Amino acid sequence: MSKKIMIIDDEPDILRFLEQLFQDAGYQTVTAGDGSEGIEIAARERPDLITLDLQMPKDTGTAFYRKIHRDKKLGDIPIIVISGIAGRHLAIRKPVAVFDKPIDKTALLQVIKDTIG
Repeated sequence: MSKKIMIIDDEPDILRFLEQLFQDAGYQTVTAGDGSEGIEIAARERPDLITLDLQMPKDTGTAFYRKIHRDKKLGDIPIIVISGIAGRHLAIRKPVAVFDKPIDKTALLQVIKDTIG
């Protein structure tokens, strides 16, 4: 069975880009447009890894991270930060990796493979 990646980003173009990239690499995907939706979907879908944008209008990636990190069932899911804002490494304590936009596809897929197979 293929691994499942959840993509949380408020930019539809980024969501579609990452969804296609991950599906082409053999992963299942689920998407969320903000952190609030992300928490609900993560609880229901139990993804193997989450890619997280930090700057979103409704519920920030940082707020999402704090909520999921405190959740006993979801807190161990690896998170990769994908963001265009400076200082993003300070917002999340232990991301698996941090990527700038535009995204280096090869490096991102390698980190995912190394993390979840």
